Amino acid sequence: MSLKDQITEDMKAAMRAKDTERLGTIRLLLAACKQREVDERIVLDDAAVVALVDKLIKQRKDSIEAFTKANRMDLADKESAELKILQTYLPQRLSPEEVLIEVRAMVAELGASGPGDMGRVMASAKTRLSGKADMSAVSAAVKMALTA
Repeated sequence: MSLKDQITEDMKAAMRAKDTERLGTIRLLLAACKQREVDERIVLDDAAVVALVDKLIKQRKDSIEAFTKANRMDLADKESAELKILQTYLPQRLSPEEVLIEVRAMVAELGASGPGDMGRVMASAKTRLSGKADMSAVSAAVKMALTA
């Protein structure tokens, strides 16, 4: 079963359980998938759905930060609940140590040295670690590996 099919099944289960919070978040995710499919005239595969979920999670994290700064805890709590639901659709993430090991291997493979090679390493990291790790953590690991 594809990830998109799983999300649809979860939506049906949330409807049956009358779980409005979960249902709303899942509908939001499916709407984003449908919008991308219509805009680009493609059918999303699992990797594209994971990338979309990543994007929505990043938006939620940014919103939580903004709402917390503005002292709007009610909205921050709502975004946190959506964030938890969206995270269930991501594959198992690599630990920070595993990310660092992968990044160091890529730096060695590419023969990169110094901050000037960050773009090359990040391009390689994006293709190899997309969906497996938080890209902001990957960026920090690349910076650390290139300055060490």
